[in-house]
Amino acid sequence: MIYELKELGKAAPLFGQWQESLIWSCLQGVMGKIYVDSLEKPASALALLGDFGFFAGRPDREMVLGKPESREKDFVIMVPQDKAWEKLMEECLGERAKKVTRYAIKKEPGVFCREKLKAAAEGVPQGYDLRLMDESLFWQCREIGWCRDWVAQYEDYGQYKQYGLGAVILKDKEPVSGASSYSGYRGGIEIEIATREDFRRRGFAYICGARLILECLDRGWYPNWDAQNKWSVALAQKLGYHFDHEYTAYEVMWEMYGEEA
Repeated sequence: MIYELKELGKAAPLFGQWQESLIWSCLQGVMGKIYVDSLEKPASALALLGDFGFFAGRPDREMVLGKPESREKDFVIMVPQDKAWEKLMEECLGERAKKVTRYAIKKEPGVFCREKLKAAAEGVPQGYDLRLMDESLFWQCREIGWCRDWVAQYEDYGQYKQYGLGAVILKDKEPVSGASSYSGYRGGIEIEIATREDFRRRGFAYICGARLILECLDRGWYPNWDAQNKWSVALAQKLGYHFDHEYTAYEVMWEMYGEEA
């Protein structure tokens, strides 16, 4: 059986020093959930937030195959803690899961050049507006498919105001590019950047990213960055981050496996 854990501290040792802000959000009880194989003495754990699931501790077949009942979404990006979890996922999921490479970015407080970021954030072209995410913009973005992930993990604007930040470029009052918090925790956010397809290759993502990082620094928050592809790595490096390492993940439609488990 897989159980939702309420005493979150019991799972913390299983994740160890895993430097992943989404895990911290779950362990702090800010957002996301922790699932375990035992409520008393967990040996296996899953931190689940948005599209991402982080599997830690002793590899557990049921945890890989059994989608939690409370989860509505079928799609999940499974991230194994180590090679043993990776091997189990490949055995359980086979060709039905898409194996992908993602790119971890170093967490280095103090690495950012404020002057460079400020110059970038001031580069908004004439005819466009750069705004920080407010309540009206929050609900507007929530209804737009391509930028919904800027706010989708937050229950409401109240939670976003407490644990989120965003910088959005608008054209004729419509979002065309932005950088916002995919998730938040006590001490920082996980950055999500997107640009509408017909407004790409204009440097808007760089402008929004710079503005968001500056706002985080002003609040004493750390702006975490995890890259899906090498374009994202390049943008991160332009903003002052440094590449850390590649890691493996599995993109899965979870429903079918839950039925087979």
